[in-house]
Amino acid sequence: MTAAIPPGLEGFIPHLVCDPCADAIAFYARAFGASEICRMTMPGDHRIMHAEIRIGDHVIFLADDFPEMCGGQARSPRALGATPVTIHRYVQDCDAAVRRAQEAGATVTMPPADMFWGDRYGLVTDPFGHSWAFATHQVDRTPEEMEAAARAMFPPT
Repeated sequence: MTAAIPPGLEGFIPHLVCDPCADAIAFYARAFGASEICRMTMPGDHRIMHAEIRIGDHVIFLADDFPEMCGGQARSPRALGATPVTIHRYVQDCDAAVRRAQEAGATVTMPPADMFWGDRYGLVTDPFGHSWAFATHQVDRTPEEMEAAARAMFPPT
């Protein structure tokens, strides 16, 4: 019997539009240790209609930009000039994850730092315009402790 939800694809799956997608797959392998699961190109075209990669235990879907199939609207972050979405991942060593991404070609947009909520946190933008956050949880804080730490980090002006 066919499963309504394929095994290993439970929950939310980010689906990134990357231009060019083949280059993004190679970058994610270098930067994040991704392994390619599959790819399907558009018949008669080099663009990727659908690809899947695995980073750790999580699957991410990818595709090239196909503006002609979206009412003429390009949808990659580079075409749009930004992205409102950040992909967040907890890792054993935030600094090492950010460094690896930077060495692979990502731009560090927020160097790793200890944050008021108890994580060491850093942010990078990949060469395709997607934002990736890495965090290592360091301290369990109550809501009151987080509020006090936030006030200390951002004193009122």
